[in-house]
Amino acid sequence: MQPLQTPGQATIGSKRWFVAFMLLVGGFVNYLDRASLAVAAPSMMSDLHLTNTDIGLMGSVFSIFFAFSQFPAGWLADRFGPRKVYASAATLWGLSTMLTGLCSTLPALLCARALLGMTEAPGWPTSAKITSIWFPRKERALASSIWDASSRWGLAFAPPILVFMSIHFGWGTLFYLAGSLGVIFGLLFYFIYRHPENHPRLTKDERHYIISGGGGSAPQQALGERVKWRELFRYKSMWGMMLGWFCYIWLFNIFVTFLPLYLMKTQNMTLSSMGFYASIPYFAGVIGALVGGYAVKWLIDSRRTTDPLQAKKIVIMVAALVSGGTTIAVPFCDSLVMALVMMTLAMFFLSAVSCTCWAIPGDVASNDIVGSVCGIQNFGGFLGGALSPLVTGYIADVTGSYAMAFISGGAIAALTGLCYWFLVRKPIVRQDEAMIKGSAVVEG
Repeated sequence: MQPLQTPGQATIGSKRWFVAFMLLVGGFVNYLDRASLAVAAPSMMSDLHLTNTDIGLMGSVFSIFFAFSQFPAGWLADRFGPRKVYASAATLWGLSTMLTGLCSTLPALLCARALLGMTEAPGWPTSAKITSIWFPRKERALASSIWDASSRWGLAFAPPILVFMSIHFGWGTLFYLAGSLGVIFGLLFYFIYRHPENHPRLTKDERHYIISGGGGSAPQQALGERVKWRELFRYKSMWGMMLGWFCYIWLFNIFVTFLPLYLMKTQNMTLSSMGFYASIPYFAGVIGALVGGYAVKWLIDSRRTTDPLQAKKIVIMVAALVSGGTTIAVPFCDSLVMALVMMTLAMFFLSAVSCTCWAIPGDVASNDIVGSVCGIQNFGGFLGGALSPLVTGYIADVTGSYAMAFISGGAIAALTGLCYWFLVRKPIVRQDEAMIKGSAVVEG
């Protein structure tokens, strides 16, 4: 996968885009495993006598363990390198998914989802770190849009593929299939991936282009100036990323956990037809992620702004407001077509938000701490977002409707843009010790 290049760039080489494609494949497998629960939920509810609240609890347990595992995940990527960490994580999350298919009680299912959350945690922070290593700053949003779109590819293909497996072989089989792909990808990634400095087939021109643009695996802060992990929480930019990502994840988790059930229960769909319709918003999300990445690049190339961080914040602000508004409109739609149109638009712009947010840590932090910054951002999002599946399931059980969940979710998602716009400003660099002690939170 290689985006369009100018004539001058065409001679540089394109190995870095193959790396983005590898991350796309890994992310696809990651979300295929994660989405298995949403697709299997109707059958599991019938066979195991589960409620909406039980399904929401499984989604929340995953998110809680996923959130707290971000701390070691980002640090491990910085400490031991993305090759070992990503390969190990993919293999383990594949095994965790396969384990879910063996479970027949709610406690066992909760344990399996907790294990999946822990093992999937390194996926996105490690991908963001690899992006900061393999791409110059001006291309990171576009590169991030490629692998971040994988979450939508996984969610788009999961319903039709896994529904077919569930109907013909039972819901347990779809967990075995999805899990085996994770194990295979983990092994392949370990043998294929290398840093640009060590890649045997990378041209000198492309290597120079990457490193001169801010890429490369070498630390970019002088020895002794690297920001320590615990100090990251003192920066306003760090808190802005955590809060903004929380607002995004709140709505995204509602879609991931309850979109199939919403369509079946509000539009009177069968399981087989749901597989097709539930995939439509996620296909739009694939396009939305790529459009978001190109929008950032266009703002910079057209000189609407010369600041890569500013360009990303503009895209996040606009996309978050539109996504929130269209989500709020979903419960007021009186037909399947209109409901799908609103959900499709919401996922399109929500995806533009997501890919751009993942590119921001590379703008505010040096390459040697990007993994930690991304992990903390993801922690903030999933810690709060862990509540949204549980809250949504509870609302559905108590009121018999998903309306309030979508309305509140849309309003929260719209706040994403405000968090990034007003709080994420200055780069995260080592502050003078006297300044650090003089303020609990410094500008970041």
